[in-house]
Amino acid sequence: MTRARLPLVVLSGSVSLLSIGCAAKRPVSAAPPAQPSPTPSSTAEAAKNSTNVSPNPSARHTKAPPAPAPVGYTEEGNASWYGNPFNGRHASNGEIYDMYKLTAAHRTLPFETMVRVTNLNNGKTTTVRITDRGPFVDNRIIDLSLAAAREIESVGPGVVPVRLEVIGNVDIAAITSGFFTVQVGAFRDRSNAERLRDRLSLSYNPIFIQQYDSPDGTFYRVRVGKISGEDAAHDFGEELRAKEGFTPFVVRLDDVKAIGVN
Repeated sequence: MTRARLPLVVLSGSVSLLSIGCAAKRPVSAAPPAQPSPTPSSTAEAAKNSTNVSPNPSARHTKAPPAPAPVGYTEEGNASWYGNPFNGRHASNGEIYDMYKLTAAHRTLPFETMVRVTNLNNGKTTTVRITDRGPFVDNRIIDLSLAAAREIESVGPGVVPVRLEVIGNVDIAAITSGFFTVQVGAFRDRSNAERLRDRLSLSYNPIFIQQYDSPDGTFYRVRVGKISGEDAAHDFGEELRAKEGFTPFVVRLDDVKAIGVN
């Protein structure tokens, strides 16, 4: 994308940023461990079989096909889990979220990617399928279903350090390809989101607002840019952090045609 070099206008005090959190660590792409932990066939098969898709009738049909990730992609950070009141609601890929299936939310991994998750506190592992986007919370890289959290014994602690290893979809492009955007704010009041969009549009393009109907009510997420490549998106996020003090989230654009919809 073309980055304008004009400084952004300082936001007024009346615009409060909600739920924007901190960006997670960048992923580490490395060769697989010499002796990777075995994938329990039961959990791997259960994750693959967690595919009872209930399409959202109102969902767009312009989603680009996922670009599968290569074996050897690893990432370390914190994992949380989510259950009620999200259970039974639509996940980002359009299917109904079932907290008793082995699935997870990740901000940038393509949908349908199979990931082995290891709890670094106890060595317990589970295998999940990426079906949702998130978590948009400080220093967390993945949100597990309740079923997956039980397998690695993270329900009680709530947040645990983990290692992610991609184990499926290995024959196409690397996961860092595709288009990404940077989330800089989320608001309950759409007018606040529109004011932020209008201010940023003096220096950046495109900027769009995504409506998110959460169990706690509707939020309006402000996202900046349609950027080719995850590394470039992270660089742009750091530029926004340095210039304006935003805490950016890099998110894969699953529906690239929605970028112009406000």
